[in-house]
Amino acid sequence: MEGSRWTDSRPWVLITAIAPVAWGTNYYVTREFLPSDHALYGGAIRALPAGLLLLTLVRRLPRGAWWWRSALLGVLNMGGFFTLVYIAAQRLPTSVASTVMATAPLVMTLFAWLLVAERPRAAHLTGATVGFAGVFLMLGSSAQPVDTVGVLASAGAMGMSSLGYVLAKRWTQQGDVLATTCWQLLAGGLLLLPVAVVVEGAPPPLSASAVAGFGYVSVIATAVAFASWFGGLRRLPASTVGLIGLLNPVTGVLLGTLLAAETLSPVQLLGLALALAGVALGRPGAGAGRRRPAFRRCVAAPSTRPRRRAAPRGRAGRAG
Repeated sequence: MEGSRWTDSRPWVLITAIAPVAWGTNYYVTREFLPSDHALYGGAIRALPAGLLLLTLVRRLPRGAWWWRSALLGVLNMGGFFTLVYIAAQRLPTSVASTVMATAPLVMTLFAWLLVAERPRAAHLTGATVGFAGVFLMLGSSAQPVDTVGVLASAGAMGMSSLGYVLAKRWTQQGDVLATTCWQLLAGGLLLLPVAVVVEGAPPPLSASAVAGFGYVSVIATAVAFASWFGGLRRLPASTVGLIGLLNPVTGVLLGTLLAAETLSPVQLLGLALALAGVALGRPGAGAGRRRPAFRRCVAAPSTRPRRRAAPRGRAGRAG
């Protein structure tokens, strides 16, 4: 039964994996092609086109509680998160930023336990630990001085998104994934835009490469990635989705290695294997027993207790 459960959820594992793979490329694109020192505009430009693109598909606005939910999730998952990631990508090497973000599975599992009563199994915790150890081995220590602001930005992005993803899982069980993703993107971008105008002044001039970079980041690494991510959050345990997120730093390092013609050491190859093993350990159904649920055993086993006779009409049956 557990095997069929994993088979049924495997397509959503693959769909969800689109998101961290796309996000893994975001560090390189942001650092190489997008303007520096404009993190607020960078976050707004990333969110708004993606939200408008999805709005052309869903063609409806939030209702009721989804107005304030969209605003809150838009700050946690989109506007604030994009800004902090932009800062981290500009000020940190990819290895350092990815190492900090790799702790997201542990934080996400904790939030899921506290907010949606999704108690982690030993396999999920083991997978998170193994995956983090693998990422740490693969990335290693940075040879350059570590920028404190960049580390704080990366840690803040990790904490905000972990909380926001669990809240999104709690609130979007019966909602349309594309619609709720669209609302979050629009809310995050619209709330961020006036702050960018006040703090950073006029928008930065964009070269052709910057326009192409923003197009990729907004459409692929945002609209497509977040739709896949939130779709996975609805159908998979939050702890499993967090472990799939380990593909983010794996992709970042592999992309950097290919583009920079670097080679992976045996220790880094071991770390890559451990990171992928962590994803496998945290798959749906991992660590679950094969025993039949208690309620099924109760239904299958007839009761041997004698039935109590009904009280005669006109009399009240005694309690006890």
